Amino acid sequence: MVPAWVWIFFFALLVLLYLRSVAGRLDRLHVRLEAAASALDAQLVRRSAAANEVAHSGLVDPATAVLLADAAYAAQGTGRADESGRETAESALSFALRAALDEDEVAELATNPTGRHLLEEVQAAGERVVLARRFHNDTVRATLRIRRRRVARWFRLAGTAPWPRAFEIDDAPPALS
Repeated sequence: MVPAWVWIFFFALLVLLYLRSVAGRLDRLHVRLEAAASALDAQLVRRSAAANEVAHSGLVDPATAVLLADAAYAAQGTGRADESGRETAESALSFALRAALDEDEVAELATNPTGRHLLEEVQAAGERVVLARRFHNDTVRATLRIRRRRVARWFRLAGTAPWPRAFEIDDAPPALS
């Protein structure tokens, strides 16, 4: 016959192992979240730089150049990707890109080799922003799913890490094809 304290010890050990695994999972998700936020930030900077290049290329009319440059500078002047002011600025840049690069402007830029290169750069940057934002938001959802569990809240398994926020912007790229 096994004494009761052995069963209690075994049960406590199982609970501690479970808590350790949940805490480890949360830690890995928070590290992944930081990496995703950095990648998203890099792609947003790349997209605003591409828009800025189009604005300063001399291949677009002055009004379009001012529209793109203002939106690109506003997006570059904001903080990290997880701050709320950045969402507004990046959505405005998406809108400015779609407004500036309409069918006529794209056709005109496509006749010039430099313009074609700039269009390809804007398109590639826009696609990368969509992918980076999707990856970031998927990581946020996975982290929140674990952090909302009672066990994670009761035992404060997330430590002092802030609650993650999804990055919601209008990131639809302009129709360049």
